[in-house]
Amino acid sequence: MNDIPKPDRKVGKSASGSKTASPKGPARRKAAPRKAAPRYRPGPPIDSDAALAEAIAALRAQDAGTIDHMLDIGGVPPLRKRDPGLAGLAWIVISQQVSTASANAIHRRFLDRFPRPEASAILACDEVGLRGCGLSAPKIRTMRAVCEAITSGALDFAALPHMEAQEAHDTLIAIKGIGPWTADIFLLFSLGHPDAWPVGDLALQEAARMALNLRKRPDAAKLEKLGERWRPWRGAAARLLWAYYGGVKQRQKEAAGT
Repeated sequence: MNDIPKPDRKVGKSASGSKTASPKGPARRKAAPRKAAPRYRPGPPIDSDAALAEAIAALRAQDAGTIDHMLDIGGVPPLRKRDPGLAGLAWIVISQQVSTASANAIHRRFLDRFPRPEASAILACDEVGLRGCGLSAPKIRTMRAVCEAITSGALDFAALPHMEAQEAHDTLIAIKGIGPWTADIFLLFSLGHPDAWPVGDLALQEAARMALNLRKRPDAAKLEKLGERWRPWRGAAARLLWAYYGGVKQRQKEAAGT
């Protein structure tokens, strides 16, 4: 690269006047090849209470102390299963950056217009119609980008649960308007991907800090590393951490008498 200094190889003159090459520096060692990150084949999707129980049992076999601690305080987390296709992804897009009440109202209008959301129908609807559902201009662009990916074959909902978590994540964020959090929440709650891990979620970061007794809240990069202990069941670990976070907050309220 241009900003890497080159070894000094200038040509000089010897005492006899003949040209000589300047001495070479020590030979550089070849960099050791980087180890490839371990790949994990996703297990069965977490799409039922029984599947969630099996995933939690698998986590306990890997990290009983931490998992039992989270279960003691947060209990068994709810499944919170959503539609595994366009309808589920549309709900997540609609609910972003608005209150729960606003999201529910927009979603009702959206379903009034598209009772069974299909990519072709949404693409055929003009902007006025989509705005009439309550969608903002950025969300309209995102929705259209998702529908275009579906019709082109770039987005195959049926294939995502069988991909490694990072590959499925990357497939979704390649769509304009779909960010990392949206991708991971869809993988978790719509597709039940057992290893989805939304490292950018602040509540998950804080829950990990408390559950693992860390001095400060881990950022996304640190949480990515911490999650390695729970692979390939990080999706179940995320559910446990959220439930644990809620349990801690509830105990704090009770202790404060509020």
